[in-house]
Amino acid sequence: MKDQNKLIVFRIDKQQFALYLPIIERIVRIVEISPLPKAPDYIMGVIDYKGILIPVVNVRNMFGMPEKEVDLNDQLIIANTSTRTLALWVDKVLDVIEQDEKEISKAEKFFVGAEFIKGIFKFEDGMVLIHDLDQFLTAKEISLLKAALNKEKERKREFPEKKKPDEIKKKSEAKVKATTKVKSIKKT
Repeated sequence: MKDQNKLIVFRIDKQQFALYLPIIERIVRIVEISPLPKAPDYIMGVIDYKGILIPVVNVRNMFGMPEKEVDLNDQLIIANTSTRTLALWVDKVLDVIEQDEKEISKAEKFFVGAEFIKGIFKFEDGMVLIHDLDQFLTAKEISLLKAALNKEKERKREFPEKKKPDEIKKKSEAKVKATTKVKSIKKT
C-alpha cells in the first residue's frame, strides 16, 4: 500500500470525513483545551503537545454543524498543514483505509466554493469528504491565529504555571524531614 492512497476516516456527528495519512502526526483522546483569546471563532483553544501550543479546530463550528459538549470519548487528530500543526476535534476515528484515486471524485463537481474539500468517495455506509487542511484557514485567519499564539506564548513565559498547593506542601514537608534528620545526625 502506498501512503499517498491511505486515508484516515473519522466521524463528526453523522457525517464521515477523511484526511490523507501522510499529514497525520497522531490521534489522541480529548485533553484539556486552554482558551485562546482573539483567535478565529472556530478555534476552541490550544493544547500543549510535546511542549508546543497547537490550535484546536472546532470542525462542527466551521461547517455549521450542531454544537455539542466535549465528551471524554472524543478524539483529537493532530495533523500538519504546509504552515502549521493543527488538532481537529472529532467524535471518533473510524478506520485507516486505502482508496484508489480513480474512485475519488473531485469536490468541485459537487460543491461550489468548498475549497477545503479535496475530494469525495463512497464508503461502507455513506459518502466521505476528504479535507484539504491547507485550505482550512484564510491568510487573515492565519495571521489572527499567529498573533493569538504569540500572545499566549508570552503569557506562559511571564506567568509560568504555578505549582499546586499539594505539591508545595509535600515539598515543604520533605524539607522539614530532611532538616530534622540533619539536626539529629549532628547531635550524635
